[in-house]
Amino acid sequence: MKTYGLIGEYLDHSFSKDFFTHKFTAEDIDARYENFALAHISEVESLLKWDELDGLNVTVPYKVAILTYLDELSEEARKIGAVNTVQFLDGKKIGHNTDAFGFAQSIKPFLTFQHERAIVLGTGGASKAISYVLDNLGIDVIKISRIPKGEKQFGYDEVNDNMLRACKLVVNATPVGTFPEIDKCPQFPFEFLTEEHLVIDLIYNPNKTKFLRHAEENGAVILNGRPMLEHQALKAWEIWNTGLDSV
Repeated sequence: MKTYGLIGEYLDHSFSKDFFTHKFTAEDIDARYENFALAHISEVESLLKWDELDGLNVTVPYKVAILTYLDELSEEARKIGAVNTVQFLDGKKIGHNTDAFGFAQSIKPFLTFQHERAIVLGTGGASKAISYVLDNLGIDVIKISRIPKGEKQFGYDEVNDNMLRACKLVVNATPVGTFPEIDKCPQFPFEFLTEEHLVIDLIYNPNKTKFLRHAEENGAVILNGRPMLEHQALKAWEIWNTGLDSV
């Protein structure tokens, strides 16, 4: 039996185990998927030495911190600067980023000519993948951070009406509002949203976060992170089992 798993700090919110367990059962695959909650990224060192491990997913807050413990990165992971999938191939631990693929696939049906500029909340590993996809699509990205750095980063209290008139795509790439802290919500001026806005929250548990509820109440089209999760998970499965992705 092959063993795959997910590493992160708090994993009770994650659907990855259920997703893969269902896949293994439905397709009669002799494999299991386990959650590995790590209090600190350094704990991954012993896990990566486990001979029975056939592939890993990585979630917050370790998508950037994991880089130190890997032997190689795929070209895309190197450009993004974050990893959410670890492949074990020929004795090497190779980092990939399937978040970018998952996000790109999930937003395809929703993008219109109005989405020329985007606001991305957060600057962590997920934000890096989202920005990479949007940049490749020719969408100008403004990042919102608690500690803004650079000309295209702003504080949460700086998001205003003018910014949202220009940016019709908004993505929450922070974990704020994830189960069990479902009453939390990033600071945001929802009153400036319109029916022309597409608002995405990468969180998928709960299905509709407080952030998305407020956006919907103000007329925006909303999308949660479940489609992205499914697309990135299937891409990870492909990488684990083919070894064909360029490194």
